[in-house]
Amino acid sequence: MTVSEDKFTRERLLEVWSWTDTLFSLRCTRPPEFRFRAGQFARLGLCKADGGTVWRAYSMVSAPAEEALEFFSVVVPGGEFTSELCRLKPGDTLLVERQPYGFLTLDRFPDGRDLWLLATGTGLGPFLSILRDPEVWHRFEHILLVHSVRTAGELAYREQIGELPARMRTPGGREQLQYLPLVTREAAPGTLHGRITTLLDCGELERIAGLALDPAYSRLMLCGNPQMIKDCRELLKARDLQLSLSRKPGQVAVENYW
Repeated sequence: MTVSEDKFTRERLLEVWSWTDTLFSLRCTRPPEFRFRAGQFARLGLCKADGGTVWRAYSMVSAPAEEALEFFSVVVPGGEFTSELCRLKPGDTLLVERQPYGFLTLDRFPDGRDLWLLATGTGLGPFLSILRDPEVWHRFEHILLVHSVRTAGELAYREQIGELPARMRTPGGREQLQYLPLVTREAAPGTLHGRITTLLDCGELERIAGLALDPAYSRLMLCGNPQMIKDCRELLKARDLQLSLSRKPGQVAVENYW
């Protein structure tokens, strides 16, 4: 992908930290003119040794009002982009396209009482941005964040998620947010065991949350593994929960993460 010089800015890496051997986050400077809605993504670029540039899409983890940009990434074995990205150090340069993208934003839903955020892996990223923005806390009475990973060590941002209600001074208090971590390949204390689709299909997620999925009240955002999104959409459609489109508002918004 070729992008002309006037389409991006050169930003300075501020911080890089690892969650596991393959999961890491980074924070970089933010161009003053860069504006986005919580849930959107940016195209990031890296200069290669041969003089070329490689670009990839990454959701913002940071809130729209934060001064720096934060991103959450997994190292793809042999990946042209992530193998270089994970080696960057503070002070290195990261290219950021001036234009944000994506429609996994709260304006997809004109109404709703219960917001379900269903993520696998690094699909958690845009939901963190949404939860760091005051709008979601004032719009929804109940917020349920479901994060599915293979092992408990991959539950990145777990501590920060627990601190969100106090940090955001939520109108509904600590009870407004329910965080439901799922681990698929091992049993781990304080987590659910199984896949999102399995627990959704058997009604376990609703039972634990104490809330029923209802087209009148429930709004759902899905981000992560395309197979998870496909399977969840089929399960939700059978419950009369439809994809939200610009011409026809519904109850479900999605973002395929690879």
